[in-house]
Amino acid sequence: MSRTTPIVHKTRTQVVVEVLREKILSGDIGAGEPLRQSALAEELNVSRIPIREALVQLEAEGLVKFEAHKGATATELSVTQAKELFELRALIETELLAKAIPNIQDDDLKQAEQVLNQLESAFKTEDAVGSWSELNTQFHTCLYQPANRPHTLDVVHGLNTNCDRYIRLQLLLTGGIPQAEQDHRDLLEFCRTKQTDKAVKLLRNHILHAANAISELVEQQTNN
Repeated sequence: MSRTTPIVHKTRTQVVVEVLREKILSGDIGAGEPLRQSALAEELNVSRIPIREALVQLEAEGLVKFEAHKGATATELSVTQAKELFELRALIETELLAKAIPNIQDDDLKQAEQVLNQLESAFKTEDAVGSWSELNTQFHTCLYQPANRPHTLDVVHGLNTNCDRYIRLQLLLTGGIPQAEQDHRDLLEFCRTKQTDKAVKLLRNHILHAANAISELVEQQTNN
């Protein structure tokens, strides 16, 4: 009995995650609206434990934020914001990569591959969703660092922080993980073989594909 309980418990939490995620994406729960655990537990006919666990997971996805004195609230998703952020990333990161590739060393590539292995392992479980964005940023940073443009890299990190929740939603809800894995492997190979034009083209498509996918997702959910 003790061995099956965690499985049942996790399933209940996952159901709550899916219900609340759908409510936030569809606008049924509006941006800034408080997510009161007792009320949600009563509405969904579960205890407060899976509600709490679901809210923590949704925080990792960027759909919920916890604030002092307010508790958990739903965050706002904006197609306009997402497009602007990803278009800026495409402009800046491709330029950074083009400057980095001539200087890239074996140690940079080795480090990038190690991070990529960690990212691919993290992709295999939703429990690790909170680490996806950090590992993704680390991978790209390994490839951009040789450009020796620290201020530009700081800007990229800021953009990535703002894109985190959109990236996680795109990977989770649009089946984007296999494509992301393939893009990363191909990008690493183009950097290794110093094929700058191919690397830059792939990176631009990689970023803008994510932008289009998340825009379609948010628009679809909002219009339902």
